[in-house]
Amino acid sequence: MPPKSTKPAAPRLPPLQKLRVRRPNQAQANPCVGIMTSMLGCWASSGYSAQGCMALEQSLRACMDQAKPEKQKKNTINYHLMRLYPKIRGARKID
Repeated sequence: MPPKSTKPAAPRLPPLQKLRVRRPNQAQANPCVGIMTSMLGCWASSGYSAQGCMALEQSLRACMDQAKPEKQKKNTINYHLMRLYPKIRGARKID
């Protein structure tokens, strides 16, 4: 029997059908949500036309009137994974 190698075997990953990243484009949180939640809570506790909620209402209007941020570019990670996966996986025998 030949002596066992002292070098550990390289870990092997199971074969994958596809290599994909789930939801690479995450939506950004709206910065006005916190103010709107506070305003709705104020209205619920003291009535819709309460003068105490006027400051929250004005700050919500100012937040909503601000310019929207630029749209993010679509993430291309899945395109590149699909394109490069055959090179990473190596040549395979077709059944």
